[in-house]
Amino acid sequence: MPVSPLEQIRLDMDNAARAAGRPPARLLAVSKTQPADAVAELAAQGQTAFGENYVQEAAAKMAALQALGLEWHLIGHLQSNKADQAARLFDWVQTVDRPKLVPALARHRPADRPALNLLVQVNIDDEDSKHGCAPEAVPALAAAIDAEPRLLLRGLMAIPAPFPEPERRQAAFVRMRELFEAVAAGRPQVDTLSMGMSGDFAQAITAGATMVRVGTALFGARRAPLRG
Repeated sequence: MPVSPLEQIRLDMDNAARAAGRPPARLLAVSKTQPADAVAELAAQGQTAFGENYVQEAAAKMAALQALGLEWHLIGHLQSNKADQAARLFDWVQTVDRPKLVPALARHRPADRPALNLLVQVNIDDEDSKHGCAPEAVPALAAAIDAEPRLLLRGLMAIPAPFPEPERRQAAFVRMRELFEAVAAGRPQVDTLSMGMSGDFAQAITAGATMVRVGTALFGARRAPLRG
């Protein structure tokens, strides 16, 4: 009997972690542009964490699927004027890349919810087309997050350049792992290195990713955005 895409990805993730002698990584299902019923179908198979790019699109899905108790991650670029909504809606924001987002997220995080989990997004290959801070800016951003009791720094996130050569991608993954280890030193709550997508998640796990973001391999071809 053939396995589902979700089962196959979990098998591949476990095999990569086992071969590298690393703990299992978490799977974040990238549900951006997918309708709520597709998310619900995957949730019925046991997937609980989902990643969205757009605050408004995510808000509609959260409302429709509220009864499922899912965990929601913002993985798209966060505009400053959407920080208030993001702070109220999401469980995680993976794309903190500049200082001004930190007080905005802290100010709008509801007091009756747990501290908002944050990842600092790093532009590890210095691409003009990518968001993310420079590696040397990470310590200051991490310290700013540490100073806010309504926020909780959990680690780092990156989207390395899609080089066709595996060794060049591997070099970016290794640099991210080294940066992550520096940030985690003295911070026991820092446990998440989010990197690797549908085409390279096994390689990312081998290099030390603790969370991978997979969309196309789970849902199929990306649809047009539902809401910007």
